[in-house]
Amino acid sequence: MTMKSARTIPPGPHRGTPAAHSMKPRQLTMMGLGSAIGAGLFLGSGAGVQAAGPAVLVSYLVAGTLIILVMWALGEMAAANPNSGAFSVYAGRALGRTAGATIGWLWWLQLVVVIAAEALGAAGLLFSVWPVVPVWALALLFMVAFTAINLTGVRNFGEFEFWFAILKVAVIVLFLAVGAALLLGLLPDVASPGLANLTSDFAPQGLGGVAAALFVVIFAFGGTEIVSVAAAETEDPVRSVGKAIRTVVWRILVFYIGSVFVIAAVLPATSKSLASPFAGVLDAARIPGAATAITLVAVVALLSALNANLYGASRMAYSLAQRGEAPRVLTRLNGAGVPLLAVGVSVAFGFIATVLELLFPERILPALFQLVGSTCLVVWGSALVSQLILRRRADRDGTRLPLRMKGFPGLTYLGLALLGLIFAVGFSAEGSRVQLLSTFGLVAGIALASAAGARVAAGRRAAGG
Repeated sequence: MTMKSARTIPPGPHRGTPAAHSMKPRQLTMMGLGSAIGAGLFLGSGAGVQAAGPAVLVSYLVAGTLIILVMWALGEMAAANPNSGAFSVYAGRALGRTAGATIGWLWWLQLVVVIAAEALGAAGLLFSVWPVVPVWALALLFMVAFTAINLTGVRNFGEFEFWFAILKVAVIVLFLAVGAALLLGLLPDVASPGLANLTSDFAPQGLGGVAAALFVVIFAFGGTEIVSVAAAETEDPVRSVGKAIRTVVWRILVFYIGSVFVIAAVLPATSKSLASPFAGVLDAARIPGAATAITLVAVVALLSALNANLYGASRMAYSLAQRGEAPRVLTRLNGAGVPLLAVGVSVAFGFIATVLELLFPERILPALFQLVGSTCLVVWGSALVSQLILRRRADRDGTRLPLRMKGFPGLTYLGLALLGLIFAVGFSAEGSRVQLLSTFGLVAGIALASAAGARVAAGRRAAGG
């Protein structure tokens, strides 16, 4: 299935766009690709293999199908209404103002927590191979540097993200080539493991292992939805969004499933090398310096995600302020058309969380992640529900959409069914159950605060009027 474009007049001026349409289509495509290819693939994919063995490939296929459907739904809405608030705006139009504000604040909170984690993670990895500058100083340096990059304008931000993504993609292509040569016995003086690891014990933990891995794997695809946020600042959004969605989804599946296939074929589920699976495969292929090289690539992956997440958080804060769901001062732009204070507020939380984590190691960020760990599932669910409602509304009103998701409403319902399956799996395990309940509690708290804030604002307007 694919998405089809309708030859229509592009949408009018895009309210909610902080800057001019200065991001290139190639930058949008690589941003979506780069934001999903991060440390979760380079370092975390081994956890899925440990949980399910080679059957983790089933988990990746389920999660990959879900993200394709979510991205098609977001692409349809983003092409019709490119807006820096993206799925928050769409949820507001489909489900009401409180729902839109809740989704926006939920996503913003997730990103600012992740920003701190990425700065600390990148600093820790770099320190492990270059123990010269302390971790706290490296984390501070990263935060300052990428704040500056985000403040110089969306074109510069997009260019940085483009080259970050190019590097990650090049490494994965090289990894797949080395893995294929290893499995085919083409490397000199290196015995091929063949497919014995895949065929001898495909699912050592049975369906329970596949289910456990599914909840791990689903978060590896988090971040792809930032394409819908960046669409508002891209040249020719209708064309750019359609191309980005089509390109991103198949490349993600090829890179993720291809890489995990190689890892599962080369490294047994009990291998200690799964702690750093890419390095483990390259070590098996007797590639010198593999561990150091992959560590440096993982640093780049984390910094790329930090860069993209700071962009996304600032644009969501801007959109919320523009809609009256955050202080109006966050809509102020600098000379480069960047929401200066929105960037500042977003990065400030990251600085605070970074300092607290350095003062109280392994206590602050785990507690925050317990709250926001399931946020992407809530956001994706809201996107599917919003698309279901807005598409039916458009069809009923005779509104021609510039980009339409094929297979509607069947594929949207399939996405919701897969999402329901993942929630069911999550509630079946104690650890993920606590995380889901914490996230639901956070959603309820934000919704109550948003509703109360809307009532107060309405009362002030009434009193002033």
